[in-house]
Amino acid sequence: MFGWSASARWSRLVLVALMLAATFPIAANAEDHHMGRTITVSASGTATAMPDSARIETGVVSEAATARDAVSANNAAMAKLIVGLKGNGIEPKDIQTTNFNLSPRYTNPADGNPPLIDGYQAFNQVEIHVRNLDKIGEVLDKFVTIGANQVNGISFEVSNVQTLSDAARKDAVANAPPPHRAELYTAAADAKIGKVMAINEGGSNGPRRYFKSVRGAAMAE
Repeated sequence: MFGWSASARWSRLVLVALMLAATFPIAANAEDHHMGRTITVSASGTATAMPDSARIETGVVSEAATARDAVSANNAAMAKLIVGLKGNGIEPKDIQTTNFNLSPRYTNPADGNPPLIDGYQAFNQVEIHVRNLDKIGEVLDKFVTIGANQVNGISFEVSNVQTLSDAARKDAVANAPPPHRAELYTAAADAKIGKVMAINEGGSNGPRRYFKSVRGAAMAE
């Protein structure tokens, strides 16, 4: 049978962070102006939101004496899993295969001879997009009851990434140093500040996908 253990905590927020930098020309005289002397000020902004969907990576490991039997057993188990997920309201477009692997299983002879192949292991992994967070518990329970023996983690997302990014931009502008600070720097350099030449956006890490680790472990009956 298979047992499950969970670690880490559910994340309640998704974060977007970015940095804006504004560049001003400064000149003490005509020669300096042509040299293109500039001063740059920067600020960062963040925005957070409650996640409204999640992605779960799950899969099935099947073992058999032959490669053909391992793949056949794995295909049957995955088909059963997908049917069960559809029964829980997960649409086909939200079930994507992300990995498939077939590898030999070895045994080490007691006489010290080279390892021998004594079977094969097939692994199939899919990513499930759960658009209703209230269904996460049902989906995880379905994994266990149907026979999935691998759950690699849960990541949380927000659908309104553009809205979050715009809020982070506004926050960065609000956090920008006051104009007099740039004026102080230019005055100390015996120069004058001009109009904004450019505003650059960089350092954005985009929306952070937070994970909850869920591990499946085989146990003796």
